[in-house]
Amino acid sequence: MHLLLPILLLLPASVLSLPSQLQQKPFALPPQPKKFHLRHAHAAPQSVRHAPILLHSSPSPPEISASGHTIRTTRKTVRRPRPRLGTSATARRREWEWDNVEVDVPDVGDRETLLELARMTSDAYTTPDSSDWVWIGGKWGNETVPFGWDPHADGLRGHIFATPDNSTVVISIKGTSAGLLGLGGPSAKNDKMNDNLLFSCCCARVDWTWTPVCGCYSGGWNCEESCLEEAIEEESVYYPIGTNLYNNVTAMYPNANIWLVGHSLGGALASLLGLTFGAPVVAYEAPGERLPAQRLHLPSPPPELSPVTHVYHTADPIAMGSCNGAGSPCAVAGFAMESRCHVGRSVIYDTISRLGWSSDLRTHRIGVVIDKLLSEDWDDGEGHVYVPKPETEEDCIDCFRWTFGDSTEA
Repeated sequence: MHLLLPILLLLPASVLSLPSQLQQKPFALPPQPKKFHLRHAHAAPQSVRHAPILLHSSPSPPEISASGHTIRTTRKTVRRPRPRLGTSATARRREWEWDNVEVDVPDVGDRETLLELARMTSDAYTTPDSSDWVWIGGKWGNETVPFGWDPHADGLRGHIFATPDNSTVVISIKGTSAGLLGLGGPSAKNDKMNDNLLFSCCCARVDWTWTPVCGCYSGGWNCEESCLEEAIEEESVYYPIGTNLYNNVTAMYPNANIWLVGHSLGGALASLLGLTFGAPVVAYEAPGERLPAQRLHLPSPPPELSPVTHVYHTADPIAMGSCNGAGSPCAVAGFAMESRCHVGRSVIYDTISRLGWSSDLRTHRIGVVIDKLLSEDWDDGEGHVYVPKPETEEDCIDCFRWTFGDSTEA
């Protein structure tokens, strides 16, 4: 002991204090993978004003199975708005109060995680008895009914998944069902109206030949901002229905960490709800939703604290914001997809430069994302497999030709 004393005296203080530091800061285990099972189908008839959210529960209870597929998670700090009274635009205009909270989120750096969430999103478009249903075996559960897909189901719909212990719940939201993409259905008309209201500069008033979806156009390149904000608040659009859905799910699973996923319009709606409630989101091939988020006066956290992650590729003109103009396939089909800026961070696959794809509306389908983008490893040409690092969309501007104000302003 006497021989060790001179040596100990020569050691730096940081080394001598190491044992106490280890005692004070125990080693944190990484987040464990999660298994999910289908629990409910959700639907809201659009033709019935103020219709309640309808939920149908899976007839079979979830089972913990060794063969069940897992979703990798990671820990992330997100900026979550504090609850406030009122959900109207007037209430949201008040300054937001925040809490930075650390939660489990999907590991968007893992290809298998992105693939499974994409499959989950895809099934929001169809039913298990359809040839388009992505059969997932025992991974997510395999029982539901054609609930919310009858001829009168003309509104928001999708599925709700949960872990066996109800600690994490995932809400999937269907995107646009349109004949243009080969996915027609009873909700196609309302989907199109929501697309044109949320993602156009001014009520889908592209030129004099178009029929606007709201009355906010004020001549030339001018549009009334307060009118647009009120239009988005109407019950005829999906965002208010989505907030009702989220509140229903949190009432059913009060202690759960809620995630949202969706494709296209469904991805944009998932993002808007994620901003509203500070819930983690993975959105696939979504049109730019920063424009409606600003009109809804939603929280705007810095990208590194945002709960939203987008996943899209460069050959998709909708996600890239290039499916507009008189000759575009979107405009030909009557869709005014004029926004391009996304919130949060984006995982962008450069399929044009890397794979030689051409910009083509058909690549917007979630099936293309599943079968041709995420089903195979993405490598850098030197044998290194990776998922593109999430990035922030810098210097993005929507509707630069337009002036937004109110006719009552001086």
